[in-house]
Amino acid sequence: MKTTESVTFVVSRLGCGDIASFRELNLIFSEVFEDTANYQSRPPSDNYLNGLLAKQHIIALVARVDGRIEGGLVAYVLDKFEQERSEVYIYDLAVREKFRRRGIARNLIFELRKIAHEAGAWVIYVQADKAEEDLPAQKLYESLGKREDVFHYDIAVN
Repeated sequence: MKTTESVTFVVSRLGCGDIASFRELNLIFSEVFEDTANYQSRPPSDNYLNGLLAKQHIIALVARVDGRIEGGLVAYVLDKFEQERSEVYIYDLAVREKFRRRGIARNLIFELRKIAHEAGAWVIYVQADKAEEDLPAQKLYESLGKREDVFHYDIAVN
């Protein structure tokens, strides 16, 4: 349990059976990213979500304030081929606006570090949009690691 700027929160990893919590986290992503089409229009079945939660390479962390999920992240452990190690990619990280700048995102990443270390990962990486509204996220990530300037390409499969 962490207490920061008069907010007490608990960070925990979701596992099998935590389907309702995973759906709640997905709703937070939808709200924070203002992307209902991707996060809410075609919700996966309970069986699909439970299958995801059973996989060790999928990490879903949530931060609860007074028992309610107010932030979280989803990350993937990626096995590497050039060495016997892995990397962890933070796919989504969001905290509801009223709970931002209170250490929740930072502590989600700290918990992910522990899990990544146990998984034999050598690095955690994350992408941040260059838009002005994403400046707080950029500053958080820069405070925790080294920024690289790269290009990102989406290649359609159909």
